[in-house]
Amino acid sequence: MNSSRPLQRRQFVLGAAGAAALAATSTLLPSRALANGYAERPITFICPWPAGGTADQSMRTLCTVAGRILGQAVAVENRAGASGMIGSKALASARPDGYTIGQIPISVTRFSQLGTLQADPRKDFTYLARTSGQTFGIAVPADSRFKTLQDFVQHAKANPGQVTYAHAGVGGATHVGMEEFASVAGIRLNHVPFKGGAEALQGVLGGHVDALADSSSWAPHVEAGKLRLLATWGEQRTARFKDTPTLRELGYDVVVDAPNGIGAPKGLDPAIAAKLREAFRQAVASPEFKAVADRLDAPLLYLDGPDYEKYVNTVYAKETVLIDKLKLRELMKS
Repeated sequence: MNSSRPLQRRQFVLGAAGAAALAATSTLLPSRALANGYAERPITFICPWPAGGTADQSMRTLCTVAGRILGQAVAVENRAGASGMIGSKALASARPDGYTIGQIPISVTRFSQLGTLQADPRKDFTYLARTSGQTFGIAVPADSRFKTLQDFVQHAKANPGQVTYAHAGVGGATHVGMEEFASVAGIRLNHVPFKGGAEALQGVLGGHVDALADSSSWAPHVEAGKLRLLATWGEQRTARFKDTPTLRELGYDVVVDAPNGIGAPKGLDPAIAAKLREAFRQAVASPEFKAVADRLDAPLLYLDGPDYEKYVNTVYAKETVLIDKLKLRELMKS
């Protein structure tokens, strides 16, 4: 009797180990099966900006290339408004099945704290890739009295609140970047919000606003002689507009690049997330995307999903400080 107990115990341990292994395998099988079957139908890509803007152009190219890699169309759906937050909220609220993905503006780190976005970017998204930055700048009509940024600042100082500028939405990168510049320059400007960069551009071209603060929607119009570029906001001058100084060069310590990123709702199956991460990694590295990025003066700033998530968390902490420094809560109410 006693001699059989070790054997029984050994059989029990082996049986328990086998059951545990079977259970672990069974939990992995659904994930693998989902990934192997993905994608079986077209994928919706939410772009939180109007059609025609710089972000929209770059995202459409990425989606075309990623769609070829995934073997399914990635269809762009524009859901503009609230400085990109309508689309961001729609993405956060979507079913996490891999068939709804979208652009995540880095400004989600700011708007979630200001209450415009009812989602927490630290936990409500699955991050897939950071793609490229943006070249922001201040442009004025070619016939403007402002020949240089110094002219712009001097006139604004002499006429507080009288100089107007168009931007893509209250609290967005162009609005906050311009207000940060104004704070450093010691001037007060009158901001005019639009639904996106494309509409803001038309406001300036139509003569309704004195200046434009935007990413490179102004570029072809500067080259055509319709607009004058006073300054760019990057770390260094752009190759395309090498004669235009940066804000920092002109003595204003302000740098804005606002990288674009791609994500999905939280809860996305890790195996599907890995497949999407790889598709967009290849898409960012493609000649098609590089050509569009060069045309838009958008530096490639690729990060894989996990590293992009870390970056978002870092920016979130910085935005907490910036919100108080620029009194953004008060600006949002004005």
